[in-house]
This record gives sequence, C-alpha cells and structure tokens, in this order.
Amino acid sequence: MKLVIAIVNNDDASTVLAEVTRAGFSATKLSTSGGFLKAGNVTFLIGVEEKSVSEVLDIIKDFSSKRTQMAPSTAAYLGESIITSAPIEITVGGATVFVLDVDQFYKL
Repeated sequence: MKLVIAIVNNDDASTVLAEVTRAGFSATKLSTSGGFLKAGNVTFLIGVEEKSVSEVLDIIKDFSSKRTQMAPSTAAYLGESIITSAPIEITVGGATVFVLDVDQFYKL
C-alpha cells in the first residue's frame, strides 16, 4: 500500500479531485497554503495499492496545469526613500507529489 500526498493549486483542485474519484480512488482533501505567493493550495491524501500509483500520478499530472502569472510589485522603505520592484512573471500550478510506503492501513 502507498500513500500519495499531492499538493495542488486551488485552481486545479476541484478537477483533480473529480478525476481521482471518477477513477475509483478515495481522497482526503486538506486546505493548505504556502509557497512564494502564499497562494492557496489543496493537499490530497490518497491511499492506493502499489500497482495503481502510476495511474494516480497520471491523473494528477494531466489535471494540474502549470501556467504563468505576474507577481505583484513590492515596495520597501529605505530611510526616506521608497524602493519598488517591478512585477515579475512566475510559473504557478502543477503539483508537488510525495509517495510513501504504508505499513498498516485501517478503515474504521
């Protein structure tokens, strides 16, 4: 048995969850945040048999799209001066996935 932990952008989370459950897998959804933009994420906990890991990974990959977005400019005070940075384009989306061994699994 394996535990797939997938951290997915909020924009992709509902589609990923729908496709994972449509394929017959159960997932627990946790709302999380973090990263460079402090953007909202969803972390999925998905318990699967070892032979099904690649299928789950394919679903996550297919429905977690990477895209670019502009990061807002920032301002900082330096004495009496204000220093601003220009907006920059960054890549967001995709998924960060961990696959862990599960010694024991109980559904109570």
